[in-house]
Amino acid sequence: MADATPDTPLADTPLAETPLAALHARLGGKMVPFAGYSMPVQYRLGILKEHQHTRAAAGLFDVSHMGQASLSGPGAADFLESLCPGDIAGLEAGRMRYSVLLNAEGGILDDLMVLRLADNAFHLVVNAACKAEDFAHIAAHLPAGLTFTPRPELALVALQGPEAAATLATLAPGVERLDFMQSAHASIDGIDTLVTRSGYTGEDGYELSCANGDVERLAERLLAFEAVEPIGLGARDSLRLEAGLCLYGHDIDTTTSPIEAGLIWIIPKARRGAEAGYPGAARIAGEIADGVGRRRVGIRPEGRAIAREGAAILSPDGERIGVVTSGGFGPSADGPVAMGYVPPAHARAGSPLLLEVRGKRHPAAVVKLPFVPHRYYRGQ
Repeated sequence: MADATPDTPLADTPLAETPLAALHARLGGKMVPFAGYSMPVQYRLGILKEHQHTRAAAGLFDVSHMGQASLSGPGAADFLESLCPGDIAGLEAGRMRYSVLLNAEGGILDDLMVLRLADNAFHLVVNAACKAEDFAHIAAHLPAGLTFTPRPELALVALQGPEAAATLATLAPGVERLDFMQSAHASIDGIDTLVTRSGYTGEDGYELSCANGDVERLAERLLAFEAVEPIGLGARDSLRLEAGLCLYGHDIDTTTSPIEAGLIWIIPKARRGAEAGYPGAARIAGEIADGVGRRRVGIRPEGRAIAREGAAILSPDGERIGVVTSGGFGPSADGPVAMGYVPPAHARAGSPLLLEVRGKRHPAAVVKLPFVPHRYYRGQ
């Protein structure tokens, strides 16, 4: 869900820093503007090795720029279901679910994580670039009796990779038994930490929320392990692209519906009708019944030419039929990978395509996502 592509700040707009700014400097992080923050795009290893290290061992990511918030009060689950198409009411305490905020047309305002802490208490995590608008949207619709509180005093780091569980378990025994999308509170060297087994790389791993004043000590404690390296936004983006995960503002935005984006799995069958009560339910029900005009697909270009965001997608006979929304080199896939939207007639795995890169047309084909198999922990 979290964006990972550096952007260009508005002139004279100062960049914010996360509580790990000093640590990034000590670690030699190459800082770039992103979502109004100064963030590390890479460290001394470089993007390629950081990507490979995360797939082989464990990478530590600063994601403190993302927005965290609390929602509580009677009927909090019903309220979230009035904004999101997911099954929030059926979420057990201690479990988390990926969902989306929708506009009245069924377009995606943002994607988010919804963690149920207790019967009437939730913890939300939204994208950095959208958090001001998300929080205003939620607050504007908040019914009497509920309390919504942005939590800027909280930082967030992610520990991802096949050695993440064993590493974190040495500091917080028991976290290795959490299921995917399950949470627990843990004391890590005395630091009160909200741990969720989740992430944005396709690997097993955790996201760790703690107070801003504690996060540098937590990060240094984790980086003291030989298995753990600091990882920047560059590798975070190539990891999530190989995992086939959407990048808000690129693969999904206010014009795309969850059905077009291939996210029907986030909508339970009981909420797929026009009467479901969330914004855009009529459009989504219609798309489920009648189909969509475009679908997000995975694309493997032949050869080594990389089709980046904005590259035209053409049918085999040269008709322009779509555009690449994310594209780059996949180190683990050992070649270029891309995602984009095409008409359903061209969306089946194996369908041939052409990609226009720097004025030249290159053959490609639709493939099933993800490009690299997910390795989330699914229990013993």
